[in-house]
Amino acid sequence: MEEVHRDIVHTVVAVLTASIATSWNLEPLQLAPTLLVAYAYLRRPRTLTRRGQPVAGWRQFLFWLGIGLVVAALNSPIDALGEEHFFFVHMAQHVLLGDLAPLCFVAGLTGPVLRPVLALRPVDRLRFLTHPLIALPLWAVDLYVWHIPFLYEAALHHNSIHALEHMLFFTCGGLMWSPVLETLPAPAWFGTGWKLGYIALVRLLETVLGNVFIWSNSVFYPAYRHVHPLWGIGAVHDQNLAGVVMMAEGGLVTLGALAWLFLRMAEEGELRQRLLEEGYDPVQVRRAVRYGRGHALREGTPPGPLNS
Repeated sequence: MEEVHRDIVHTVVAVLTASIATSWNLEPLQLAPTLLVAYAYLRRPRTLTRRGQPVAGWRQFLFWLGIGLVVAALNSPIDALGEEHFFFVHMAQHVLLGDLAPLCFVAGLTGPVLRPVLALRPVDRLRFLTHPLIALPLWAVDLYVWHIPFLYEAALHHNSIHALEHMLFFTCGGLMWSPVLETLPAPAWFGTGWKLGYIALVRLLETVLGNVFIWSNSVFYPAYRHVHPLWGIGAVHDQNLAGVVMMAEGGLVTLGALAWLFLRMAEEGELRQRLLEEGYDPVQVRRAVRYGRGHALREGTPPGPLNS
């Protein structure tokens, strides 16, 4: 028995090693959308710099980090390992595509960067999707629906459905983050306090789903019912680990987002009080601070959205 077990382990390790070494997906149709977006972004900040509207270096860094995360999710061995062997690796791919990469993309964009795209009437008409009361439900429905076993299995077995799943994860993730980072101005009422509640609700919804996987005792997706444990990881354990991946990523991002928002709230309160003490109109002060134009108010710039 020991020899049989040892042979199985050696076979599994050999298969996985070969898979990792050869499973880089460099198909042109898979890479083309990412390369097209990367090329467009490469040109746009240069154009804005020549016009005296440079894009901040940290924004450009985050955008290119987002490109790297997309490539890692779709073109690296993560893709093959997730589809063929481990649910927890597939979950890692999905949090990259549905949360981290969209976060980096949205942070890397500004109104001026997006202006050529927004000039297209069909795109401009879709701006309502970034409203927090629309973006959050869309993201939540997308997250939960794609984890229904029937649809999840369909995505694993049909490339077109899988591509649609990935596109919607990324798109809905970008919409979810948009009102928080305000690449396009959010409603006036959606200030920092509301953003804190919004992030908390996002993570609550994710936590519920993550706990379903962590505490499950039966396998939800037949594709991951392995005949033999891989790397010592059985199917149920694999599913539990997928929940851990979802929870760990969400927790770290939430901590960072909440820390940033708390610091921003404190800064806004201090600036608002200082402007009121200096005699500025309360209505103008409230609007200027809300849209990050408090310091510009002193210079005579009308308060309003930054990226309108």
